[in-house]
Amino acid sequence: MMRRAVTVACALVLSACSWFSDQQLVRDRSDDYRKARVEPRIKVPSHLEDDALQDIYVIPPTTETVTPTGTFEVPRPAPLVAQESEEVVRIQRLGDEEWVLAAVAPGQLWPQVRSFLSTNGVQVARVDARAGLIETGWFQGRDARMAERFQFRIEQGVQRNTAELHVLQQYQAGDIDRWPEVSGDVERSSEMLLAVAQYIANSTETAPVSMMAQQAMGEGGKVTLQEDRDGDPFVRLALPYYRAWASVDRALRESNFTIRDLDRSGGLFYVRFVPPDEDDGWFGWLFGDDDEEELLTQQDYVFKVSEESSSLVRIDMTREDGTEMSRSQKQQLLSLLKGNIN
Repeated sequence: MMRRAVTVACALVLSACSWFSDQQLVRDRSDDYRKARVEPRIKVPSHLEDDALQDIYVIPPTTETVTPTGTFEVPRPAPLVAQESEEVVRIQRLGDEEWVLAAVAPGQLWPQVRSFLSTNGVQVARVDARAGLIETGWFQGRDARMAERFQFRIEQGVQRNTAELHVLQQYQAGDIDRWPEVSGDVERSSEMLLAVAQYIANSTETAPVSMMAQQAMGEGGKVTLQEDRDGDPFVRLALPYYRAWASVDRALRESNFTIRDLDRSGGLFYVRFVPPDEDDGWFGWLFGDDDEEELLTQQDYVFKVSEESSSLVRIDMTREDGTEMSRSQKQQLLSLLKGNIN
């Protein structure tokens, strides 16, 4: 009787398992994504706004097009080769231009600027998250000659997870139907920039994130390592030439290169690579075993900055003596330069 009872119990358990499996009381959803379909975008009538319709999970485009050399290995995290500053917010100046550089993503900087305006009672007249623009209405600022308005432009920074804030000021005089290219009062825009920078610095740790602004402005950075059709690696920098030149100059001086000479009209930097001490932790694994011995010696190189458009430059490198470089060596040294550009 006992053996028969055990047999019946096992049969019931097996049948129950079979029933759960067949009826799928708790269905396994792990492979549902394989059956997902791309549905057409909702069509909004022309008289209605469609700003609220945004993709929730956006797959960003691949910006790095460099093919790894040699046998594939699981890559380690990129070394922190840049001279990082403890400052989260800095005001950068180049010629007559100045802007705020924040060590946060654009989606985090966006709500901070809006919070600054709300806290100070400044009315917002227009918002365009896709373009990264916030425009105020006309108001009489303290010590201002007349009514004025400001435009705040938030852009993706050069490096990933950084953002830039540019401020434009305009008085209520002359052509007020469009924004000028430069501020009507540089001192007023500079004062506003400083005030916003101080507010951002004081509220960075508690700032929310705007996913819409983050998706619109991207997070890949303006500097990428790419390859041309011949497989030759180069760095592409999404900046106007004058800013790109200054960025490359600063990056070379802050990395393991010594500038021996330069030719700005020709876009050329003549540099010497000075390797760090052999016991430097990141350097030991940055370069592969095949190239490490050669790269650990001083070498002279030429970096060429070429303008591709008004907001795009290309950075190539060669040996000064004209001898060939392997693709792996170029990738390693260009990666070193790329990590220091800001």
